[in-house]
Amino acid sequence: MTEKYPVIFLGAGPGDPELITVKGQRALAAADAVLYAGSLVSDAVLGWARPGAELIDTAPLDLGQIVAKIIEAHKAGKRVVRVHSGDTSLFSAMQEQLEILEQEDIPCQVIPGVTAAAAAAAALAQELTLPEVTQTVILTRAAGRTPVPEAEALSELARHGATLVIYLSTKLIEKVVAELTPAYGPEAPVAVAYRVSWPDQRLIRGNLADIAAKVKDAGIERQALIMVSPALSAREGRLQAQSKLYDRTFSHGYRAGSKD
Repeated sequence: MTEKYPVIFLGAGPGDPELITVKGQRALAAADAVLYAGSLVSDAVLGWARPGAELIDTAPLDLGQIVAKIIEAHKAGKRVVRVHSGDTSLFSAMQEQLEILEQEDIPCQVIPGVTAAAAAAAALAQELTLPEVTQTVILTRAAGRTPVPEAEALSELARHGATLVIYLSTKLIEKVVAELTPAYGPEAPVAVAYRVSWPDQRLIRGNLADIAAKVKDAGIERQALIMVSPALSAREGRLQAQSKLYDRTFSHGYRAGSKD
């Protein structure tokens, strides 16, 4: 038996090669075989792989073909890293690959990555949870060719008034706007982040009334996420309250609040 190393599923982050964990960088540097989706994973991220590593673009492959290559490399005793963009826990289609590998008794390890939502918030210099504005972030997608549960329709989620981060839905921007407007209102602030952290990153700001036109004018249909949140109004001087964490009158386990 030559099998030795677990297959590593790696969240490579949103695109910037420096937005990868140290653990992920080390895994790539040690890999003998790296499988990645060339349509989504930045070439710059693959720069962490060692010279001589086998790089396999899985963009033209189906599930069976991808897993077959993983199994073949693993059984040959190679260190295998399966690279996903962003974070493996969100819309990565990792689970179906893991299921097959587990049935084959192939050990697997998962290394998380920076998701596009976190990268977009950083690019906007924006906190998504603000005191007395919203303390909830919902990560979701619009129903398209891939359906969503009825209770998770955008119109239902919008009723919470929380920060809503919508993946994989830019091509459906008009449908998104139509479903969100009744709950958020046409003036609700919106940001669309295209290829966030890549060299050609674009950030488009607007509101529900005009964002669809702005996105279409920019020619953006994919590789972008939509953020709708009352927190985005903070840039307009509407911050309603400050966190208790640094309030000088607030006591906690590490500090006694001042009564002055």
